[in-house]
Amino acid sequence: MGSLLFGSLDLGGASTQIAFATSEDAKGEDIIKVSLYGYEYNIYTHSFLCYGKNEAEKRVLAKLLKVEYTHVIVNLTVPCYPSGYNISMLVEDVFGSECTKNDLPTNYSPKQNITFYGQSNPEQCKVLVRSIFDLTSCQGAENCSFNGVYQPLLSGDFMAYAGFYWTARALKVEGSKSMETFDTNMKLFCSKDWKTVSIDIHLKSYCYSANYVHSILADGYKFNTDNWKNLNFQKQVNDTSIAWSLGYMLALSNMIPAEGKILKLPINKVLFTGLLLLFSALTIITLTYLVIALVRSVQVREYSSNVLYCVFE
Repeated sequence: MGSLLFGSLDLGGASTQIAFATSEDAKGEDIIKVSLYGYEYNIYTHSFLCYGKNEAEKRVLAKLLKVEYTHVIVNLTVPCYPSGYNISMLVEDVFGSECTKNDLPTNYSPKQNITFYGQSNPEQCKVLVRSIFDLTSCQGAENCSFNGVYQPLLSGDFMAYAGFYWTARALKVEGSKSMETFDTNMKLFCSKDWKTVSIDIHLKSYCYSANYVHSILADGYKFNTDNWKNLNFQKQVNDTSIAWSLGYMLALSNMIPAEGKILKLPINKVLFTGLLLLFSALTIITLTYLVIALVRSVQVREYSSNVLYCVFE
């Protein structure tokens, strides 16, 4: 095994991904062997489509509509939105996605207008958000996350970025290592009304986001009070943004062999600087002589042409 590794937790708008180094005996279609700079790693990685933050929010609204939808109903309360907040949209804005088609009500009217009203209800929000995960198909198996997807036991530290980071930042827990602190701040935030959080329009969804992040981390990936301390909510690492483009570049570097030994010459900085100046001076002198030679060559050619011209005249 090479240098210290961190697992990766990414939360985008349409999908979410998990990846981490696991034991050598772990097997499955989501296990890949990676060779990086001469070291071998056994990596578990899985991408959950339709479980990105934005698409999952549509799925939450779709769950509400599936239960309450009629051609008459025009108003619905959302426990995850702050009380005093409301938003209107067409039914097709919720069900026009591939991620919500399974919850499509029968005989629904795509152009029907629905208004969602916030309720600020932390407990109901938690139940509603958890309903978009299939937490029963694993049947209590330890090596299973959700929706019946195989996952080895968690190991090592993790970097949680993108939507994970921004949600933790909204709760003011991005630097915390405590699951209890996350829970406490989530409940406090979800109890606030719209007047309190309306300073930023994006905050209207962060009660939902907080419950979603908590559900996927705790119920899905099996983080608990013991290993929550291994989570690092990060925006950047060493002033470098974390993204899958960076991961793709690292994947391409699999073909890079282990670094060879660097040959160090017995030369100090003063001697190196002196030699550098000497070579620079010699280069300038050489270029100067070259320019002079070219100029003289041109002059000789012009003189010869003039002489020949006079002779023939």
